[in-house]
Amino acid sequence: MQSITAAFRARPLARAFTSRSVNGFLGAIGNTPLIRLEKLSKQTGCNIVAKSELQNPGGSVKDRAALGVVTDAEERGLLKPGGTVVEGTAGNTGIGLAHVCRARGYRCVIFMPNTQSQEKIDLLRMLGAEVYPVPAVAYENPANYNHQARDFAKGLPNAIWTDQFDNTANAEAHYRTTGPEIWEQTQGKVDAFICATGTGGTLAGIGRALKEKSDGKTQIWLADPPGSVLQSYISSGGKLTERSGGSITEGIGQGRITNNLGTFVKNVDGAFTIPDEKSIAMLYELLDTEGLYLGASSALNVVAAVELAKKLGPGKTIATILCDGAYRYQSRLFSKKWLQAKGLESAIPEHLRKYAVLD
Repeated sequence: MQSITAAFRARPLARAFTSRSVNGFLGAIGNTPLIRLEKLSKQTGCNIVAKSELQNPGGSVKDRAALGVVTDAEERGLLKPGGTVVEGTAGNTGIGLAHVCRARGYRCVIFMPNTQSQEKIDLLRMLGAEVYPVPAVAYENPANYNHQARDFAKGLPNAIWTDQFDNTANAEAHYRTTGPEIWEQTQGKVDAFICATGTGGTLAGIGRALKEKSDGKTQIWLADPPGSVLQSYISSGGKLTERSGGSITEGIGQGRITNNLGTFVKNVDGAFTIPDEKSIAMLYELLDTEGLYLGASSALNVVAAVELAKKLGPGKTIATILCDGAYRYQSRLFSKKWLQAKGLESAIPEHLRKYAVLD
């Protein structure tokens, strides 16, 4: 671990960029930094590193999936110039698609649950997307936002429903890019990777790549928020799909095994459920000690990486994902009233409550 740690500490004010310019917005997607979390690495005796996907040009890990599904549709002749891209999304995939559609010249239509943050809805509209917030209902309900997106696309010429949950071009994008990047950035010495999943694309794609490159030695774990069935499914060997409660996190957790996750779920080594209280505490701690302004799903991933480091023992390199920044959730995560309403203000260590500056 010492050589890897030294590499992360070398030239702390320098960041390696590509040696030449990239081609527009799309060319800037990927090749994000891998950040060593200094304090948590010291606390655990492990090397905890986080792929900073918030530094994609659209601000989240979903830029990769957005580019992957659109490129796949173009290559298969399903989407032609001037066409329409439709998706059901909790936010970040829609934002990535809106950027990609602007760059490619497509109309972008987004259906999303009306429970999502106003920041996401506003940003989508500012990016030129048509946004339809609809009541949040279970996937089995015909009025679910995904089904409404599918049906809308069916009624249009030269239109695609990108189907981020079950279109495996999502996972393929991470298999081709994110996984190999992590392998290279850790010098092929990553003992485990863990993250939460919504569509399953990030975990499945990265997991497949790291398993192949390590000859199966890299462990792949799933982190789950309350209210999701995935932890019980994996821990029971596919026998249970228990869910209880709910979570403040957006875009992660699931009530079923998506096609993307299905490409890899049998190879997942284990799973944790992370309570919202721990995610909120970590969110504020990372802001205070690392200067990282992160969303709740990113904080959950870091909590899970710490839990996995404790389980595997000292000297291991544990990687995770920083999905996005807090800018899209700040009216909630840094609001005293919102935190109190969710019973989460007390989860923040008292000396860190100074950061909850919004009323």
